[in-house]
Amino acid sequence: MTQLLLVDDHTLVRSGFQLILEAQEDITVIAEAKNGEKALDYLMTAPHPDLILSDMHMDGMDGLQFITTVKKLYPGINIIVLSMDDSIQTVSQALQSGADGYLLKSSHLEEILFAIRHVQRGDKYISSSLGVNIINNVRHLLLPEYNKKEMMKLYDISERELSVLELISEGYTNAEIAEKIYLSKRTVEGYRQLLIEKAKVPNTAGLVRFGFQNKLLS
Repeated sequence: MTQLLLVDDHTLVRSGFQLILEAQEDITVIAEAKNGEKALDYLMTAPHPDLILSDMHMDGMDGLQFITTVKKLYPGINIIVLSMDDSIQTVSQALQSGADGYLLKSSHLEEILFAIRHVQRGDKYISSSLGVNIINNVRHLLLPEYNKKEMMKLYDISERELSVLELISEGYTNAEIAEKIYLSKRTVEGYRQLLIEKAKVPNTAGLVRFGFQNKLLS
């Protein structure tokens, strides 16, 4: 059971996430705090959580200072940022300060739960939409000798599968993809699932991130 501390200066946000998270069998919210100072006060006097879900911009102690302090005093506690701020600079600063993950508040519940469990297993996690933004910002650094055909061969991805992946990354539904490339919706669904299995990712968001990270998408 993952014991979690919520830190956010909006009461409704804390209450909403607490209801959502406590509906999970493997997660319990043991406390909440409206800012970094209150959260540190709690940590000094109460049982420690396994993970802290914290906003970045709060009154008083900001998220960066809070993350740095927690990691210095309680290095065993994992921290995931949950923020509206999608600035690449902010994400980078949070991770450099010790955050184990960074999620946007617009993330789907499925991704938030996946991130919590992923981080609790000892890994890092960045919101899928942020991953795409980061890749777009560093795309100019990619080696010019990159060969897409080699990557397709490495992951056993056919031309048809690549076409489906490209349309998925553009936000088209299975039905829309089927109409565009003259296939049945069921066939497109099969291609999507096969791509997810080949990429070894949990969902479509992870598949798109995989495509950009491995330079199959541009």
